[in-house]
Amino acid sequence: MLILCFITVSNIFAQQQSKTLSEKDQKKQERKQHIADLAKREEEGALIFNKQFLLGFKLNTDGWSAMYEHGKYKTITTTNTWFIEFGERKSHKEEKVSSDPFGTGFTFGNPFVYGKRNNFYNFNIGIGQQKLIGGKGEKNGVAVSAIYGGGFSAGLLKPYYVTAIIDGTTGETRDVKYEGPNDTLFLNSPISAVGFTKGIGETKFVPGLVAHAGLRFDYGRYNELLSALEVGVSAEFYTQNMPIMVDAPEKKFFYNAYIAIEFGSRK
Repeated sequence: MLILCFITVSNIFAQQQSKTLSEKDQKKQERKQHIADLAKREEEGALIFNKQFLLGFKLNTDGWSAMYEHGKYKTITTTNTWFIEFGERKSHKEEKVSSDPFGTGFTFGNPFVYGKRNNFYNFNIGIGQQKLIGGKGEKNGVAVSAIYGGGFSAGLLKPYYVTAIIDGTTGETRDVKYEGPNDTLFLNSPISAVGFTKGIGETKFVPGLVAHAGLRFDYGRYNELLSALEVGVSAEFYTQNMPIMVDAPEKKFFYNAYIAIEFGSRK
């Protein structure tokens, strides 16, 4: 009787172990097949990932900006993104000059931008999408994607200060900002730019909207890495005029073309 019970228990244990091994083998096979499918899609040019992280630097026709982008996989060809961006807008009339106020033949102080009223910085945050147009033919090929998005912009106007001569006889100077059309001290007597921190406490916030669209060329050797070049256009609209230069019209709407270098990873 004991022998019969032992044999029965042994058979049950063997069947259970066999079932466990079978399930493990099945899961292992499914995992291998999944990896093979991903590899095949990757070779066909699809970007297979769940998330992507990207850092970039843009050179704009009216300034510069640095950006961070986070993307989440939606389909093989579509990625939902959100982004943050910080940059500076400049006028095409900006030109740095040096001053020789005492006629010695030597320049004095830091070069300054004559007639500049404000430094105009912008902080943007928004959402967008990346649409794969053409996948990589092979791992060292180039994937082309359409990029578009939009969101909110915080325009930041910081007064631009210069050092101006008050008394030409004594050489007395004062740090001044633009106060209006009749500000002869700011317009006629500047000799040097003041340090960046001057005027930070007077920075003015102006809300606005931002939108951009472009093409991203991902030339990374492997799809897990993101090394890309992006070209596109961007536009911003603010609720108030954003004065930059004394001799340039104030405006609310800004647009530019840009080229960006981007690096990141996918998971």
